[in-house]
Amino acid sequence: MAVKDPTAVERANLLNMAKLSIKGLIESALSFGRTLDSDYPPLQQFFVVMEHCLKHGLKVRKSFLSYNKTIWGPLELVEKLYPEAEEIAASVRDLPGLKTPLGRARAWLRLALMQKKMADYLRCLIIQRDLLSEFYEYHALMMEEEGAVIVGLLVGLNVIDANLCVKGEDLDSQVGVIDFSMYLKNEDDIGSKERNVQIAAILDQKNYVEELNRQLNSTVSSLHARVDSLEKSNTKLIEELAIAKNNIIKLQEENHQLRSENTLILMKTQHHLEVTKVDVEAELQTYRHSRQGLDEMYNEARRQLREESQLRQDIENELMVQVSMKHEIELAMKLLEKDIHEKQDTLIGLRQQLDEVKAINIEMYQKLQVSDDAMKEKNEIVSRLEDKTNQITATMKQLEQRLQQAEKSQMEAENEDKKFKQECMSKSENLQKEISRKEKQLSKLKIEDIKEANKALQGQVWLKDKEATHCKLCEKEFSLSKRKHHCRNCGEIFCNACSDNELPLPSSPKPVRVCDSCHAFLIQRCSSNMP
Repeated sequence: MAVKDPTAVERANLLNMAKLSIKGLIESALSFGRTLDSDYPPLQQFFVVMEHCLKHGLKVRKSFLSYNKTIWGPLELVEKLYPEAEEIAASVRDLPGLKTPLGRARAWLRLALMQKKMADYLRCLIIQRDLLSEFYEYHALMMEEEGAVIVGLLVGLNVIDANLCVKGEDLDSQVGVIDFSMYLKNEDDIGSKERNVQIAAILDQKNYVEELNRQLNSTVSSLHARVDSLEKSNTKLIEELAIAKNNIIKLQEENHQLRSENTLILMKTQHHLEVTKVDVEAELQTYRHSRQGLDEMYNEARRQLREESQLRQDIENELMVQVSMKHEIELAMKLLEKDIHEKQDTLIGLRQQLDEVKAINIEMYQKLQVSDDAMKEKNEIVSRLEDKTNQITATMKQLEQRLQQAEKSQMEAENEDKKFKQECMSKSENLQKEISRKEKQLSKLKIEDIKEANKALQGQVWLKDKEATHCKLCEKEFSLSKRKHHCRNCGEIFCNACSDNELPLPSSPKPVRVCDSCHAFLIQRCSSNMP
């Protein structure tokens, strides 16, 4: 016969004993009432059998005093693999009456049975065989298939309700001896098969109810966790809502403040624009008045030019008749040149005024651009002001063109005056030649005319300055306010108040005074040496 492996035989025997012990415990518990205490013999035998199963193949650990062989080491490892086992491990460590590791292991088994989680704890342990190899030999029951079978049988113990008092019980000194008499067959067991079938059905129902209760407990625990998380999230959301409300209130206050500031800025800007508009209108009105004055001056100049052109023919006729008025014409030409210079000075002043108006317009345009950058909402008003400025610049260009035309007309008038001077000079020379020619032909007639003229001028001799002390008409004494005026034709002396007869000349801006007797030009006498 082949020799069997003794460790395999030991494993088989321990498995059979575990089957008998678990079966007997369940059957006796169902018949006894299924609520067991620590004095119940089948329960004590169950713990003894489990202790032998856990001790099988256990490695011997060397301690400081002796060799130690205990099952507390692998059982203590369960709390690292199954977090729910931490509670019973801590309870076992806190028990005051336990002194040995074996007593702690026995207390741990009893607490695991009361929790109905012994099968779950040991299943987590046998799965981690690499960890169990530190405590068991390779041929141990917990390392082989028999250990998994025993763990499966332990699931049936969930139908048992155990009420065990671990505190105060002497677990260190108990002797674990298996009582085989409890597992021998009895004739009464054969006759109670029907009762066992009913009990099995009841146990199945109880197992179903307990499994359902376990699932409900897990569902309730998950719901509790979810409720806690929802409460936390709800409190967090409430806090965030309060913060959001505070932020909304702050934002509303800031919005109200910004709106009030915007209203103030808008009012200030409107006031500034109104003031600017009034200033622009005043400048425009001033410019219009100045432009009207310029137009009047231009019209007056044109009128004077027309009058000069009209009177030029009269002067030419008069020159043909009166050759002796050559000196007066030259004097009038000098006055005309002086007037032209004055007009040029006036034009220069007008140009300066135009430059100032341009500078003012440029400054106003820059102000309008600044206001446009500050208030973009007033683009339409600024565009209108720009249009008005463009109109003003166009008007200024027109005025400049008019000024240029006036300058051209003045230049033309000067050229015409020069031509007129030349013509007068040529005519006077021709007249002198003609006179000299006629003098040769008519010496006698000229002498007679001279004699007649001398007869007419007898008694009309120019008085000296010292002798002429009173006006001939008003007979008032001459002074600084009453200046002397001589008639170069008849020799009479008048004051400036009496010699009020005036004759307008095209070459002079002011009318020329004439004598009351002969209507010749009066000359203001400045000194006694004047001829």
